[in-house]
Amino acid sequence: MRRTRLASEVKALLFTLPAMIPLSLFWFFPLAYVIYLSFMEWDFMSPVKTFAGLDNYRYLLDNPEFYRTLRVTLLFCAGSVLPIMAAGLALALLLSRKRRGGAIYRTLIFSPWVTPTVAVSIVWSWIYEPDVGLANNVLRVFGLPGVRWLEDPNWALVCVLIVTVWKMAGWSMIFYLAAIGSVPPDYLEAAELDGANGWRKFRDITLPLISPTTFFLFVVLTISSLQAYDQINVLTQGGPAGSTRTILYFYYLSAFDAFRIGEASAVAILLIAGCVALSLLSFWIGRRTVHYS
Repeated sequence: MRRTRLASEVKALLFTLPAMIPLSLFWFFPLAYVIYLSFMEWDFMSPVKTFAGLDNYRYLLDNPEFYRTLRVTLLFCAGSVLPIMAAGLALALLLSRKRRGGAIYRTLIFSPWVTPTVAVSIVWSWIYEPDVGLANNVLRVFGLPGVRWLEDPNWALVCVLIVTVWKMAGWSMIFYLAAIGSVPPDYLEAAELDGANGWRKFRDITLPLISPTTFFLFVVLTISSLQAYDQINVLTQGGPAGSTRTILYFYYLSAFDAFRIGEASAVAILLIAGCVALSLLSFWIGRRTVHYS
């Protein structure tokens, strides 16, 4: 009995080994090394690393700029996740009905997501250009003054959010299209026989049945928004005056601008811990609120 159990465990290990090797090389070992660096003081060039203990974490927790960056990150999450989900759901509802050219519309709406973020951000930087950009030209047509979109602290984060929502809405739409297509038509027909209108069918049947997809998108989009970098780097470089500086961009500046590798590693660990905590909290809430069909 023991020999049979041991043989089964060895077989299981052999089956998982091909997946564990790249996972260890590109995830576990780098993560362990970053944890090690977070307790060190190192400038990325010196051959000597000095043990700093918890000083890097204390510095971050006592740094007002870190909390300002955290606030911007939370604003970015709130301003991107919910609009992306709402836009994706609205588009999916519009395109879920069979209509002429539906496949073309889905392809066009989904195409921004498969386009590299850097390319998308460059195009939008031209749109936001204050003198000859499309956005200000449209305002001038209506007799309104132009705005220095990416140079104004009051508008810069909004501009980055618009680009993010525009790029990700099609990706969210694809998931909602699949979820809406899996809703049993018998439920909708029964509700219609009971006199339910379109809104009530959506609210009482469709929305609860697609809640697992909504929950999945919320978790994935939130983690993705915590790691936003490309569009911020191209459009604003974290400015003006730090108004678009998120956690990941703060990490980049600490590591590759100030060469404070220990501090940057501490930021990375805190970001990973935040993502893990958010995922666990979301799944805990989801188990109690999500309706599975």
